[in-house]
Amino acid sequence: MAAQHDTADLLDSALRVREAARSVTAGTAGVDTVLTALAEVVEHDHASLSRWDPRRRRHTTLAGSYPEDATAYIEARLHQDPVFPVLRSPARGGLWLGDVPKDLLAASPGFQDVLSPLGIEDGVAQCLFASDGRYVGMLNISVRGRRRTPDPARAVVTLLTESLAAAVASREAGPLPEAAAPERGAAAARPGGLSPRELEVLAELTTGRTNRQIAERLYVTPRTVGTHIEHILAKLDVPNRAAAAARAAAWGLAPAP
Repeated sequence: MAAQHDTADLLDSALRVREAARSVTAGTAGVDTVLTALAEVVEHDHASLSRWDPRRRRHTTLAGSYPEDATAYIEARLHQDPVFPVLRSPARGGLWLGDVPKDLLAASPGFQDVLSPLGIEDGVAQCLFASDGRYVGMLNISVRGRRRTPDPARAVVTLLTESLAAAVASREAGPLPEAAAPERGAAAARPGGLSPRELEVLAELTTGRTNRQIAERLYVTPRTVGTHIEHILAKLDVPNRAAAAARAAAWGLAPAP
């Protein structure tokens, strides 16, 4: 990923991000295209766009390049991190890692257990809000080492949040398969010990769809689908996706409309 050489290059890259976000909102492009364009604004090692699902009370990754454990933290635990209330204040822009008070970083499992082991020393977490004020999701960008992002690029990321929020908000959550509905009570169990997202992917396998087709339906990347399938096969102790699909059919799982 090439660093920006001047302001004109940076603005051209910002326009490409905005156009990519508009294409996502219009349903003519995938969310991955936004992150690809963002790489020309902020040189980074990992990035993700996630949607806040108020029914499940968690984030859902729409596109991203973080390792699995970091993605899992963003999805299921980030909103419980001590840093999150600071992030979610509509009055502020993004929170860049170098600007977070040291005592807050010390209390953050997200930094101590997830980002720090990856060698992350810079980046931004930017909450995204719809035009009506609803919190709709988050942009996360992480940089290894000491490549501090130039101030103009920081400002551009903040200016792009309206377009990014519209793109994320356009990916509204579909109906939950019955078996993947939120748990009710501590004793509730999911078939095979699968996560809600793994159950969604498992249900999709019953249709014979490819990883790319499943990814398009669930608004994730094909690589993410492949990772979920690997976990499903391991948890169910089955040799292939056909066997997993048979197990799903036996359980009565079916994909959401």
